[in-house]
Amino acid sequence: MLKYLKELCLMDGVSSFEDNVRDYIINELSPVVDDMRIDALGNLIVFKKGAKRVKGGLMLAAHMDEVGFIVRKIEDDGYIRFSAVGGIDARVVLGRRVFIGKDMVPGVTGLKAIHLVSAEEVKRVPKIKEMYIDIAAPDKASAEKKVSLGDKIVFDSDYLEFGEDKVKAKALDDRVGCAVMMNLAKQDLPCDVTFVFTCQEEVGCRGAFGAAFSVNPAYALVLEGTTSADISNVPAEKKVTRLGAGPVIGCMDGSTIYDEGLFRMTAALADEAGIAWQIKQYIAGGTDASAIQRTREGVRVANISVPVRYLHSASTVACGKDIKDTLKLAQLFVRAIAEGKAGK
Repeated sequence: MLKYLKELCLMDGVSSFEDNVRDYIINELSPVVDDMRIDALGNLIVFKKGAKRVKGGLMLAAHMDEVGFIVRKIEDDGYIRFSAVGGIDARVVLGRRVFIGKDMVPGVTGLKAIHLVSAEEVKRVPKIKEMYIDIAAPDKASAEKKVSLGDKIVFDSDYLEFGEDKVKAKALDDRVGCAVMMNLAKQDLPCDVTFVFTCQEEVGCRGAFGAAFSVNPAYALVLEGTTSADISNVPAEKKVTRLGAGPVIGCMDGSTIYDEGLFRMTAALADEAGIAWQIKQYIAGGTDASAIQRTREGVRVANISVPVRYLHSASTVACGKDIKDTLKLAQLFVRAIAEGKAGK
């Protein structure tokens, strides 16, 4: 499980530039699945035949993309101006190492020197548009030999297993969901499953809408990495989720109220299997379910997520047991759908 996660997190896959992640998944799964295709948006749609067919069909989804940046201007003095791709807190950007473009040109994010900052500027968080990336180019012509307008920019971050069963990497949101689906796709399944590795989730769930319209499932399970704020000095009701407290079963978030029957079924499956689980204590965020749920005449959607600290940063953190239990619960969910336990 963690092997896939490590390799996926070390790849770059900013929204709309998911090629490396998609190619890796294709290479790993092509020998064990029955069909795969890439749609016009870049979603990877994988079908694996199981022991039976579920009426209407079952779709599992996880997004390949991660937050990042894009080159918007190259200054005369060789510095790079950039914009965010996806929701990124400016506070986690400053002083970070990054890679730019297909050639992975290294750079460092910077800002006006502190001795030039006014008293008023000291009091506020600098905006991303005020920052630059230093690639050690002496002028614009030199920079343009390495970097082009529109190039993607990704955090430079390693993968680390540390402390008590913790994992640190960039892009745990949502390479953790992709890793879970890859493990499931390599197993014998109790029913036919369409696995959709979606693109452009971080910029508005764009890939999921087209994929769901194409697959047209009766049921969908979205596998995600979700916000955890279980750190010092945060009130209990605002911690959202807690690492080590088990998978998060979607009840409601900022863009979706999940199917109640599927929510209750998933919670019961966890209880029966002795898997600890939780729901969000603070309603925020969203998943591809928001697009999937509303496609065609509607889709019954469920969600299982892994709690992740420091979401949308270069150093996101998750718990190994939560990840493994998410895989176990997803297996139970697929089996329950195959056995007709979804109810109404």
